[in-house]
Amino acid sequence: MTQSAADTPVLDLLAGMTAQSVAASTLDPGELELVRIAALVAVDAPAVSYVLNLGVAAEIGIDGEKVRGVLAAIAPIVGTARIAAATARIVEAIGLAIEVAELDDSGDEE
Repeated sequence: MTQSAADTPVLDLLAGMTAQSVAASTLDPGELELVRIAALVAVDAPAVSYVLNLGVAAEIGIDGEKVRGVLAAIAPIVGTARIAAATARIVEAIGLAIEVAELDDSGDEE
């Protein structure tokens, strides 16, 4: 079953907002993604938000060390509880990404 754009209006809206944000920013892609990760921590975002953004970060060469650097940099502002929660969500996000990859791999074998 093929999904049409009419089937995903919220995702389409989010994609459009993200594209406009990227276009309006003067930051390079790496800086932009690190700022977005910091914002996820600040708003106490769910794991799925990290899945999407960490995936983009990995694609453009941002490694775990850079993400840890962001967490360390913002810790005095957002507090230890937010950093602990974000770290748990990042671990959950990595687990979710692995599960999705395994599902994709098992679907390829059929």
